Parts: sequence; structure tokens; C-alpha cells
Amino acid sequence: QVQLVESGGGLVQAGGSLRLSCAASGRTFNSVSMGWFRQAPGKDREFVAAMSRSDGPFYLNYYADSVKGRFIISKDNAANTLYLQMNSLKPEDTAVYYCGLSHGSYSSFSDYLYWGQGTQVTVSS
Repeated sequence: QVQLVESGGGLVQAGGSLRLSCAASGRTFNSVSMGWFRQAPGKDREFVAAMSRSDGPFYLNYYADSVKGRFIISKDNAANTLYLQMNSLKPEDTAVYYCGLSHGSYSSFSDYLYWGQGTQVTVSS
């Protein structure tokens, strides 16, 4: 059984920064991909960033075009925690952010087997 718990969301002004955390417990070592998605009101859940070994033996970082150069995904293996450092935040980044674990593709929502409860990020203009 896998449990994911996100934290770190909040209200920030445009241009500010937040760091999201996703603490994982349980049988996570089989995961091919670990990623962050977000869902704004009235919109589908969309891919944000992921660490994935779906293309080879080592984990590589992948980002959506909308966050490339502003967000950084990282992982603390000892703490079994996934992070998302979000810089230069924009009002359009406002959404509930979810972390997830996938045994397949890093960007396909349907490949993710486990999700956290989500954390709200609100960016004011």
C-alpha cells in the first residue's frame, strides 16, 4: 500500500515562490515515474513535472512547457519525499497540486496508480 501526503501550498503574490512536498510511504520502490499534476477549477488535471526512468535506467526530469525554467522537481531518497520548487509564480499557476506515482508514463494521467490528497496553490496578481 502506498500513501502520498502533499504539503506546502498557500497564497502567494505573483512573482513569488513556494515549495511543495510529497511524503511517500509504503511500497514506492517499483515506481517508474513520480510526478506533479495540477487541476484548476473547471479544467482537467494536467501534467506539471515528473522524475521518470521510463526512457532508461536513470531518473530524468521532465516539465510541462508552461512551467519549464520556473519549476524544479527533486527528490530526497532518504526522506522518501518528492519536492516541487515553484518560482516566478503566475496567477495562471493557481490550482490544486497533486503528486502521484506511476508504473508507466510520466505524463499520462491514466498511468498514475497512486495520488495524494492535493494542496491548494493560489497566486494573486
